[in-house]
Amino acid sequence: MTHLSLLLPLVLPLVGVQAQGNDAPPPPTGLWGAYRPNLYFGLRPKLPQSLLTGLMWCGLEDYQSISKTRHEASDSDGLASYTWTHFVPGEGGVQTLLDPVNNLNLTTSYVVLPGEGGEAWAARISGQPIDADKRSRNALLWYTGVDGYGQITLEDDDSPLSWTGKTPDLGPFTINIRTNKGSIPEADHPGFPAQPPESWSSASSSFSSHADVSYAAIPVPVGSIWQAKEAILQQLLKSAQETLASYGQGGPFPDPATVLHLPDDVYTSASLWAVQLNFDGPFEFDISFTPGKESTAIAAPALTAALDIVKAKYEAVFTDVFPTDELHATFSKEITANLLGGVGYFHGTSLVDRSFRYDWDEEEAAPSSGEGPELTEPRALLTATPSRSFFPRGFYWDEGFHLLPIARLFPSLAAEILESWVGLIDEDGWVGREQILGEEARSRVPAEFQVQVPNYGNPPTLVMAVQALLQAPSTGDLSLEDLGMDGQVPMGMDAAPSREHDLSPEERTTILRRLYPALKRHYDWFRRTQRGLLRPYGRRPRSRTEAYRWRGRSPTHVLTSGMDDYPRPHPPSQGELHLDLLSWMAFFSRTMAELAEHLGGAYEDDAESYRMVLRGCLDNLHDLHWSEEDEAFCDASVDEEDEHVLVCHKGYLTLFPFMLELLGEGDEAKIEATIDLIRDERELWTPFGIASLSKSHSLFGQGENYWRGPIWVQMNFMVLKALRGYSQGEGELAQKAAKVYGELRTNVVKNVFEEYTRTGYVWEQYDALTGEGKRSHPFTGWTSMVTLILSEKY
Repeated sequence: MTHLSLLLPLVLPLVGVQAQGNDAPPPPTGLWGAYRPNLYFGLRPKLPQSLLTGLMWCGLEDYQSISKTRHEASDSDGLASYTWTHFVPGEGGVQTLLDPVNNLNLTTSYVVLPGEGGEAWAARISGQPIDADKRSRNALLWYTGVDGYGQITLEDDDSPLSWTGKTPDLGPFTINIRTNKGSIPEADHPGFPAQPPESWSSASSSFSSHADVSYAAIPVPVGSIWQAKEAILQQLLKSAQETLASYGQGGPFPDPATVLHLPDDVYTSASLWAVQLNFDGPFEFDISFTPGKESTAIAAPALTAALDIVKAKYEAVFTDVFPTDELHATFSKEITANLLGGVGYFHGTSLVDRSFRYDWDEEEAAPSSGEGPELTEPRALLTATPSRSFFPRGFYWDEGFHLLPIARLFPSLAAEILESWVGLIDEDGWVGREQILGEEARSRVPAEFQVQVPNYGNPPTLVMAVQALLQAPSTGDLSLEDLGMDGQVPMGMDAAPSREHDLSPEERTTILRRLYPALKRHYDWFRRTQRGLLRPYGRRPRSRTEAYRWRGRSPTHVLTSGMDDYPRPHPPSQGELHLDLLSWMAFFSRTMAELAEHLGGAYEDDAESYRMVLRGCLDNLHDLHWSEEDEAFCDASVDEEDEHVLVCHKGYLTLFPFMLELLGEGDEAKIEATIDLIRDERELWTPFGIASLSKSHSLFGQGENYWRGPIWVQMNFMVLKALRGYSQGEGELAQKAAKVYGELRTNVVKNVFEEYTRTGYVWEQYDALTGEGKRSHPFTGWTSMVTLILSEKY
């Protein structure tokens, strides 16, 4: 598969990258990327307190447009769609954004070009009217900030489009902005002077006056570059107020396009540099970052060629790994690209409270080591994010699902993300279920959800990614012909390069061996801290150890389970036993046994220990959680006499032993009862997927209605995976599983696709009665797993 480094013979003569004289050692490849998924578009390196860049834009039709400046991805902005259409990790991507409020069809794309002096990159920002018959006047603002030690200076006082800088980790660099096409806004405001300055030309293809290009260099405290929007708009407003002051209170005022611009000021010790370009109609401009003391901009033809290869590479890899029908091909490629484009690098402190617990969080909990929330040491995390607009941070139980498609498409990226998460597991074996690292991340989270408690967990889905690395086949190499670029590739690229995003079996084993000690600590943490009580309540299952209870539940929520408001036994009790957690521990044990057996040698003794725990978990699923009366698996609690009772809330919870494929030979009656529950239209079956709670339940659709009815794609994926597994073989049960599998797969794919076509987005969940997408969007976290369902890659 072609790597962009093969472009260097073409690109570097035009770039002017100089390895000589660079004070910093060459950074590793994959350093730069769109690792700021909370923004519509922003690039940064995987380094703490380094260089941050970002894009902002607003309309120029009236003075109120500035209050609707776009920067952070937000549902309230009313974009009709925004999605990465192509994305190759470490190499580049293409994103399209539709902003009907400003009549702007915006494309943001970038490439990373490795070189001896470090990674160079170039971004292209282009736009055109959505409706060609209507006006489209917009201000585009690009900023670069040093979020730590370092500096940026204007290279030439006569040109605000070229800056030089230096940081300890990146060394010296140059940033250039070049306009390829675009016209300055024509003024048609009633108060605009009759004769505009001669330097203004509506046909201008380059910028020669401060009327269409303006800039500001602003001092910003260390760690605050993420607040660039506020700092830049303050400068823009200040400049506008000074201009308007000469017009008096009554006006008439000049055209907004002539007033809303940055002040062309450079403040002492500036750490944030912003350039504003105003356009009327179609436009295109490039930004390039080149390392070294003497470097020039990446030329437009080189950037165009590099972008063509990124797009061709993504198309080829995706089609090779996830073949699908023509109807769903573009949809599937886009939602997967947006999952990849949602990978972010986060660094900072988090809030941990080691003293908090509910009364029913048993006395065995670890002793308090502090009073109230405390800030931790800064940590770093590379993670996919569930939703760029609403959840732009790391979520433990989401991440295991995210990594399933990523591991098939780009195994090396999946391994890097998995290692990053496992690296957060502390010496006790705990990792926070939400990773809210730094002030920027905390600014997007309500205060009541910011604090993590070291005795609280989340479903251990990271072991799903371990399974993916164990089981997913190596995908081999792709030739230039596979890219569909033979005869079209610049500078005679006629070799068959390796597929550098793949991992060999040996590389996978090396990574898994490196992860094993922390994963074992994590496994032991679950068994130690989340254990359920058996003896005090006279329970006598076959295993006297394997019973589990989520710590951290409130009277109405069990956030730690991942199914926040799903009904549980009431009132909360130390005598509760949670079916889903026991199922997860069986799955965790099975995966750790497979991992230990794969690693072999000294790990084989561990494998047998895991198998023993697995057997205990499987026995107790039946002894503690199966209800003959309800023909379902259920949570357990104790009654007023402290006697064991089953509390059945049919829905996703009931399906966990089935979904995780923990039922086997001898369990045929329970498998069939579960399939019947799934297919029952009075219970869980809908034309759009499996509902989270039975339609016959008194709480269906009540309260927050988060996990009390709505359809979740990742849970439907697990149901489909299990149905497909149980459909293998002969007999009526296998035939029933196959029939329900086919019907459910059709329903899920059809509804997600139709809602995407109708709304421009995939959604966090789907209404069980109407199929409508609900809550945050775009939710190209685990909802993007519909790609796996389409291609039947389970």
